[in-house]
Amino acid sequence: MASVILSDVIDIISGGTPKTSEAKYWSGGNIDWLSINDFNNGNRFVYNSEKKITELALKESNTKLLNKGDVIISARGTVGVLAQIGKPMCFNQSCFGLRGKKGLIDNDFLYYVLKNYIHNLKKKSQGSVFDTINIKSFDLMEIDIPNYASQCSIASVLSALDKKIELNNRINAELEAMTKTLYDYWFVQFDFPNEEGKPYKSSGGKMVYNTILKREIPEGWEDKKLLSVTTLIRRGISPKYTDKGGACVLNQKCIRDQRILFEEARRYANILSDNDERLLIINDIVINSTGVGTLGRVAFVKRLLEPKTTVDSHITIVRANPVNIYPEYLIWTLCRFQYLIESAANGSTGQVELNKSFLENFNLALPDIHIQAKFKNFVSPLINKIAVLEQESENLIQLRDFLLPMLMNGQVTVK
Repeated sequence: MASVILSDVIDIISGGTPKTSEAKYWSGGNIDWLSINDFNNGNRFVYNSEKKITELALKESNTKLLNKGDVIISARGTVGVLAQIGKPMCFNQSCFGLRGKKGLIDNDFLYYVLKNYIHNLKKKSQGSVFDTINIKSFDLMEIDIPNYASQCSIASVLSALDKKIELNNRINAELEAMTKTLYDYWFVQFDFPNEEGKPYKSSGGKMVYNTILKREIPEGWEDKKLLSVTTLIRRGISPKYTDKGGACVLNQKCIRDQRILFEEARRYANILSDNDERLLIINDIVINSTGVGTLGRVAFVKRLLEPKTTVDSHITIVRANPVNIYPEYLIWTLCRFQYLIESAANGSTGQVELNKSFLENFNLALPDIHIQAKFKNFVSPLINKIAVLEQESENLIQLRDFLLPMLMNGQVTVK
């Protein structure tokens, strides 16, 4: 192992933003232009960005093009978020691109050594890295690196785990897309199978205008308030946190992209009683209910790592009453209408809340119970498969993060 100053073994590339007032830099652009929002998701690789720029923008602005395999690190806001570039992409000035100097440091190894370095910094500083990162910050970062061949071997082991995690994520994305497509076909376009197995609306099925929902719905369907088809609409606990023991508590960070990220959960100092209704069960829906930028995010419980898992007071639990509605239908209905829930914030800037009454009075279309049952039968196996792959990925992440520091400090070697 050799101790080196990071800036001595990498090239540092600065980003930039083309003038937003110039349509020629943005309109019709097909070059990905990254901000931290595009890669602050825990994934190793980033392949797409929300915003695109034109060739002219790349030529006439300060933004730069990163190569596949380069590392990107956030330098402002949420500092120290890392990813590797999955294809050539540009980026803004709130990030730096890092490229290993040929023969000195392998780009894949660079990603992992920085991941370990930042993790250790956060442990020492109670969660923060720096207020900001500038070019001089890389002169202050000292890392230990083995010879180039050993770097490649270490990166290969960790990459194998990340590739399987990425594969699982892609499979799950396809399964979720299939479920959403079926929901849309049956409950938005109303082409669920009629008694003859033909698409209902396309085959002339009768539609009736509903004055509450202000749209047409199939004959025989009803409008219902969320309160009337649920057994629970309630915020979680106000926990006293602890490092060990107690119950698992989900917070707002745990709900993202309509998924539950258990790795962000914390521990509640007290044990909840077995009959506490705030203990989560499979198919519960959880909704972020406070805070700008997070309010309205929806996810649902596919699996639990621990039987005693709940949410904190910033999250609302919605539990379907299976007598009145199939949970699977309610789940994807609320996921579909997440944008409406996000728009229901009340309060002053920075103190916004989602009122319980908004959820209780949320109107939804209630299909025939037999159609709901058919939907459940189609999607339940897909949801179960997603849950299995999520658990497998979580186990792989734990293995990767267990091996990472030991590979970096030489406790474990690769032969």
